[in-house]
Amino acid sequence: MAIRVILAEDFALVRAGLLRLLREIPDVAVLGETGDGREAVRLVSEQKPDVALMDISMPGLNGLDATAIITRDHPDTRVLILSMHANEVYYHRALEMGATGYLLKDASLHELEHALKAVARGERYLSPAVSRALMPPGMRKGPAWGKADPLRALTPRQREILQLIAEGHSTRGIAERLSLSAKTVETHRSRIMERLGIRDVPGLVRFAIRVGLVSAET
Repeated sequence: MAIRVILAEDFALVRAGLLRLLREIPDVAVLGETGDGREAVRLVSEQKPDVALMDISMPGLNGLDATAIITRDHPDTRVLILSMHANEVYYHRALEMGATGYLLKDASLHELEHALKAVARGERYLSPAVSRALMPPGMRKGPAWGKADPLRALTPRQREILQLIAEGHSTRGIAERLSLSAKTVETHRSRIMERLGIRDVPGLVRFAIRVGLVSAET
């Protein structure tokens, strides 16, 4: 029986390449693809795939917060995170959001196939490079990745609003997108600044880029 997959990847050219690779894997059926986190949630709700192959950096709603919604509302769909970050903070953040697997973007076709099949069976999959990063400090080379995740200070709604602020959306635009009042958005923004110790919007943008919530090209 084919593994039914939804693909969510921000960059159109990368998404097209991944679609081509997925179609080369026997017994994999792609039910839909998107470059938007909210649309990924909608596609999962509509198509009920076995696996959602999910990029982290996506506009509107990032892949990790989309993962949290999917795994909460559709527990039969496994999420395989697709990432360029081989470090402990991103991996543990993905696990906290409910992801079953974590695959690096430089993976081979063979590894992509292996990861999809493992995750579809409900097994946890982790790219070898991330496994090495998770080894005890005395057993690996390179920097240690044990730093606390600063995004843990924020609620899911606050992360969502922070991302939209960093993407350049106005207070009114955020309010309309999230069906909130402008005053509620302003209150969230004030609390985000207070929790992060940041005093202005440019500082919030720099923070969001630094922690990978948005890319520098946003």
